[in-house]
Amino acid sequence: MLVQLGMASGSLSGHDLNVMQTKKFLKSDKDMTLLSKDLVAASASPIILSILSQGDSYGYAIIQQVRELSEGEMEWADGMLYPILHRLERQKFIESYWGKAESGRKRKYYRLRKAGTTELGRLMENWNTVYVMLQKSREVRTCST
Repeated sequence: MLVQLGMASGSLSGHDLNVMQTKKFLKSDKDMTLLSKDLVAASASPIILSILSQGDSYGYAIIQQVRELSEGEMEWADGMLYPILHRLERQKFIESYWGKAESGRKRKYYRLRKAGTTELGRLMENWNTVYVMLQKSREVRTCST
């Protein structure tokens, strides 16, 4: 079951667009039983940039790597990944090029640019800040109970 959204994306932020794309293109509601759609959407760009920091890759391989890294907790559909890749490319964080697969077919590869490495560092700092806040919140709650 696809979740359809009825709002225009004219003036939405990148995060809002990620949330919309995630809600629209998840294969079914059960795909995200443990991770919320908002969390999946918010983490998509840093996850993609992080995967590409390990080396060039193509769409299907990125989807497979996300599944492996999340131990099956995150299942991305093509319709969610490619709009994010295109946005990252427009933002000059990644670039694409055509290469040949082992089968001889043409395949579009993506690679991280210097600006993407910088952006990944910034995003990782942001996620670390959130993580530290959550940890402190747990410590406060534990101490006060």
